[in-house]
Amino acid sequence: MDHTATGRVLIAGGGIAGLATRRALHRHGIPTLTLERRDEPADAGLAINLPGNAVQALAQLGLGDALRTVGSPVRRREYRTESGRLLFAVDEAAFWGDEMRPHCLRRADLLRLLARDLPPADLRLGFDIGAVRPEPQGVTVDGRDGKVETGGLLVGADGVHSRVRRDVFGDAALGAAMLAPASWRFMAPNPGLDAWTLWAGSGGLFLLIPVDRDEVYGWVSISGTSASGQAPSTNAGPNLAASRARFASFPRLVRDTLEAVLARPGALYHSPLEEVRIPNWTRDRVVLVGDAAHATAPVWAQGAALGLEDALVLAALLAERTDWSTVGAAYEALRRPRVAHVQAMTDRLSRTARLPGWARNLMLPVIGPRSYRATYQPLRIPVPA
Repeated sequence: MDHTATGRVLIAGGGIAGLATRRALHRHGIPTLTLERRDEPADAGLAINLPGNAVQALAQLGLGDALRTVGSPVRRREYRTESGRLLFAVDEAAFWGDEMRPHCLRRADLLRLLARDLPPADLRLGFDIGAVRPEPQGVTVDGRDGKVETGGLLVGADGVHSRVRRDVFGDAALGAAMLAPASWRFMAPNPGLDAWTLWAGSGGLFLLIPVDRDEVYGWVSISGTSASGQAPSTNAGPNLAASRARFASFPRLVRDTLEAVLARPGALYHSPLEEVRIPNWTRDRVVLVGDAAHATAPVWAQGAALGLEDALVLAALLAERTDWSTVGAAYEALRRPRVAHVQAMTDRLSRTARLPGWARNLMLPVIGPRSYRATYQPLRIPVPA
């Protein structure tokens, strides 16, 4: 162990959670080194919807004003049937207020914001982790190319398929999300929408969120059974075109958007819905954050939000304590209740989404607004940073 390096934090992963951790620690004056497997900074080429608690976390990271210069605010949510009938709507601007109003922006823009003004020397691209070796005073990370890095703490921010989690916490199986076996994401021309809009039918879910006047971010999943009674295939892979008949009864706006996306090779990104629910996020001087610790189905758009909050809480603890061996337990104690709340509300709405259409359409006008408030009201409270 190189004892000159024990005062710095190693961060595995340069995505949203990793960059947020890097930024939060930098604001506290704690040196870091981020180890990113890719040879170039991550950029999924798509967009992301940030609920109010994510917007609040970005403000705590010093990015509140900068966020308003990209993407667009999300002022209203609409939940509709597959025929287009409005089940209920939420005035998000009124619920969250001006400072925490939800926001949709391109993922590349969010990554650029998080990396803004950070020293480039603390990012190591092309570092593929071969092994993680916890030691009494810190952690050693071996790269597959033979390079070795050491630090006083390692943050596993390397996503759903985390190498850090596998090495340190065991090869726990990922769980399939209750919501659906698979989903797809895409960008498409804006068909004239000005609200977050979800259409739910017996064959699947179709969500469009305006990024700006010209483009929308889309998410689609196959769930339940089709009109013919056929169950969705769990091994259909990325072939959404084979399931287009499931959306035949949806509004023309949905069908036209789907056809436009299917006509563009490479426009669709297949995303198996996988969840991470493990009993421990910390061990010795290794701490998991974001999806590596607690990936959830995107029912309430909390993946990035929880990762941003993780970064703030962990950085504050590291800044206030000289003995980093005690940080992991404190971090987990602070974060577990909030994450457990999101997971419970995710499961609740996922069960509702899987009901027969007639039952779901009967219940959602009543329970939908209640679920929205019950989910997000506790998340309005800022995390300690």
